[in-house]
Amino acid sequence: MTADCGMNEKTAAARITPSRRTQLDLAVIGNSRIGALIDTDASVVWMCVPRFDGDPVFCALADDNAANGRFDVALVDGAVAEQAYVRNTAVLRSVLRDAAGGAVEVIDFAPRFMLRGRTFAPVTLVRIVRPLSGRPRIKVRFAPRSDHGAHTPTMAWGTHHIRVQVPGYPLRLTTDAPLTHIIEERPLLVDHALTFVLGPDETLAESPLETGRWMLEQTMTYWYRWVRNLAIPFEWQDAVIRAAITLKLNTFDDTGAIIAALTTSVPEAADSGRNWDYRYCWLRDAYFVINALNRLGSTGSMERYLRYLEGLVADSGDAPLQPVYSLSGATELGEHTMTGLKGFRGMGPVRTGNLAYAQQQHDVYGAAILGVAHAFFDTRLVQPGDEALLRDLERLGDRAFTLHDKADAGIWEFRGRASVHTFSSLMCWAACDRLARISRHLNDAPRATHWEGRAAVIRRAIEARAWNAQLGCFVAEMNADGPRSDMLDASLLLMGELDFLHRDDPRLAATVHVIEKQLRRGDYLLRYDRADDFGLPETAFLVCTFWWVQALALIGERDKARAEFERLLACRNRFGLLSEDIDAATGELWGNYPQTYSLVGIIVCAMRLSKRWDDAF
Repeated sequence: MTADCGMNEKTAAARITPSRRTQLDLAVIGNSRIGALIDTDASVVWMCVPRFDGDPVFCALADDNAANGRFDVALVDGAVAEQAYVRNTAVLRSVLRDAAGGAVEVIDFAPRFMLRGRTFAPVTLVRIVRPLSGRPRIKVRFAPRSDHGAHTPTMAWGTHHIRVQVPGYPLRLTTDAPLTHIIEERPLLVDHALTFVLGPDETLAESPLETGRWMLEQTMTYWYRWVRNLAIPFEWQDAVIRAAITLKLNTFDDTGAIIAALTTSVPEAADSGRNWDYRYCWLRDAYFVINALNRLGSTGSMERYLRYLEGLVADSGDAPLQPVYSLSGATELGEHTMTGLKGFRGMGPVRTGNLAYAQQQHDVYGAAILGVAHAFFDTRLVQPGDEALLRDLERLGDRAFTLHDKADAGIWEFRGRASVHTFSSLMCWAACDRLARISRHLNDAPRATHWEGRAAVIRRAIEARAWNAQLGCFVAEMNADGPRSDMLDASLLLMGELDFLHRDDPRLAATVHVIEKQLRRGDYLLRYDRADDFGLPETAFLVCTFWWVQALALIGERDKARAEFERLLACRNRFGLLSEDIDAATGELWGNYPQTYSLVGIIVCAMRLSKRWDDAF
């Protein structure tokens, strides 16, 4: 196979000029072990080793775009750039052109392919620079950092490599480019292909040229095959494929964990202080991811996550289930400020760890049971759920029932207050309801009756205490006594998706319409509109708008749902990706990136709204 990385009409990106750049116009490459972000100048500005939550050796994104903490391939007198993914892959192609007509292409990827019967996905970044026209010259700046930006690691060089003494994981850059030009950052004429292989401190078996060429061909073949097996909708195929590939890149194959985003501390809004580390596995977020991948027919990531989740359930014993765990399943995620980094656009602090691990978020029991429920109903899986697994899940169900009317931090992880959140109660109901369905599936009628009874108790509590008759909708909090809460919560748009309310139930449509009226800002929805620990929310949470689109489709407002979905797709950056938040007034993306929640929204809405294949032509 020949690695054809050409841009065709379908893959070509718009020309990138300074006036068109946005702050999160970043391409994502990776291999389900590491991930890297590449900006519109073909600079690697974020990459952690040896895994997603490791030390960011390239960290300029979180350091006010500093000169260090980056891996640049800059064209001398560069005038314009074009960038696009190679169709249906996680391989990025950048074309850099200078004012004199010279041009190079830069191919970036992290190797991933089958080797000796196993998936080969090393801690490796490959960059291939090829001349296209004229006499282009490049400057390579290889400036890694260590200890979360605090230090410049010691570097030593041999004949064809640079050794980087990153504490805990030494790296080696092997190249066929002249090392003197890299070390001194001197211009280099590109009259033949140059290859840069950054990986573990080991000698390559072949030359950089042959290694890069072979890895590129194998990696492209892997992605072509993976995409070919997806069950995609007829409409919006490119959007769904790009979202699916990126979700795959956010899964950690070694354990099955799924991270919420590749980055830490990209603020939810300018100078808001809402800077959090998302490089961990939230059980809630991961449930939505595997649900989306399952709809696409991608079972491998789902099976690995189920093993990860089943391990957490077994290890938890009688202890509460945490909302978030490390990639290995570790429970301690202490939060610290990294003083060596100035922050995204200088907006610190930069944090590592996340104190949400210590919170009580009762919806997590529903998220865990909904996630593992796939094991009982999906006959494609190698290891189906059994009675022993059901018994483990019932321990979670017992806690869900006990806690359904108790205060917690809620889905939005409030740090300064606790309430009985309706969404948490709703997910506790879902936990009991799905345990009843699993028991019925296993022909255990007494257990099914038991869990149906518990689900009915929680249903009655939600209907009695979370319905605000004056507003005519379900509200965010469940009050036992006194006046009903009038706070709205966009997560209640999922009451239909979770099957708590039937699509024809007038309470569902009423709740959707009231939430739309109160939480909508322009084309987007806020999570809530009340002050929290950091003041009033300033940006819209993108997944809430996707939930709104799903709810509109469910209650029969399909045309409106399609129009809103198209507007959401127009918010993606030039690489087809989304972060967590958006400024409703400017359309500027904010928050950690790429956000799995938002990418799930693309997939689920497209599959819900697309015309059927058998009706398409």
